[in-house]
Amino acid sequence: MSRGIAEVQTPGRRRRSEGKRAAILDAAEALFVAEGYDPTSVDAIAARAQVSKRTVYDHFGDKETIFLRVLERVTDALTGMVRAAIDEELTPGRELREALTSFAGRIATSTFPSADYTAFRRLNAQQRPVPRLPDDVRNRPERMLEDRFAELAAEGRLHAPDPRLAARHFTALTIGLALDSIADRPGHADPDVITDGVAAFLRAYPAS
Repeated sequence: MSRGIAEVQTPGRRRRSEGKRAAILDAAEALFVAEGYDPTSVDAIAARAQVSKRTVYDHFGDKETIFLRVLERVTDALTGMVRAAIDEELTPGRELREALTSFAGRIATSTFPSADYTAFRRLNAQQRPVPRLPDDVRNRPERMLEDRFAELAAEGRLHAPDPRLAARHFTALTIGLALDSIADRPGHADPDVITDGVAAFLRAYPAS
């Protein structure tokens, strides 16, 4: 009988454990972003998450691991948004100028102003000895755009012998400048910046 009761209760305990883990990561992210890595203590994380310090250690072991899990979470969220924008905007058969304009506009006005991107940027901007994710994980969004540009080059839709450089040029000419315009007028990206940037990019990287 006791074994049966334990089996019935296990899913509930698992949900509670997952809830505590999420609360710890939420608390840690807020503190790491607002206060920085060094000033944030495990005690402060536990208090904000409304769990015991022992619970924090049971789930994560130490502050470095908590920070890395927070970084992984915001990186995964950002990667998911960029992946969705690539899959939904840079679609096969869509006119390339229109696709690139829609993609850059979506990233500049929806993805980069998001809370996940803000956390990603602030966490990665902190000075060492803050723990770092491997470069291949941290740079995954950029690599995805590079891969899509490589596909476009293989299809003859772009002349881009170096897809990585092409992706960097595209980002600088469109998203980067759009973000500058948002900084000048919060919430108001200048659409002409992206339109002109895409035009300049396509002149540099025409169809093969």
